[in-house]
Amino acid sequence: MKGIFLTMEGPDGSGKTTQILKLKEHLMQHGYDEVVVTREPGGTVISEAVRGILLNREYAEMDDHTEALLYAAARAQLVAQVIKPALDAGKAVISDRFVDSSAVYQGMARGLGVEKIYELNGFAMQGIWPDLTIHLDLPAEVGLARAKSRAELDRMEAQSTAFHEKVAQGYRDLAALAPERIVTIDATQDIDAIHAAIVDKVEKLLAAR
Repeated sequence: MKGIFLTMEGPDGSGKTTQILKLKEHLMQHGYDEVVVTREPGGTVISEAVRGILLNREYAEMDDHTEALLYAAARAQLVAQVIKPALDAGKAVISDRFVDSSAVYQGMARGLGVEKIYELNGFAMQGIWPDLTIHLDLPAEVGLARAKSRAELDRMEAQSTAFHEKVAQGYRDLAALAPERIVTIDATQDIDAIHAAIVDKVEKLLAAR
């Protein structure tokens, strides 16, 4: 099998974790002996340490540029240590967030600029882009309500409602800019319906390879 890199994106509370686990099971039943699941920021010892800084609510004074650079640093380690080796070995990789999160959260919602974020992360990604990005579209208020029901909100989740509304719209705008790679799925549907829609998109990708 040829390595494949899939990413799951969407606002906080959009159900990415659940859908990633279901997609992993599907891939393992349909040709991939090993599916590597990872997350951003995180996925390695170093990246998880950076995650601890990024999501710590005590660091409310963090500058937007610092935030963008820390995400890129965590991403660089994840690509080098996990994603690239797995793809080179012909494995499937599913990541809970990747560079598009930075494009939306820092580029759009923070106002740093999408092109600047992609340029910054080009060094970190070593030329590796997702083969397919699944955007789970959900109204910001619904996602926030789900996030609040799970646990105490982290620094990013605790941003203003206006910020999260910018994020939700940002994902829609980004998907419109890259329709050949980013597919949007209505995350207000039930879990099985969302999974079926994801599988349909992934299977079409695999058939075309």
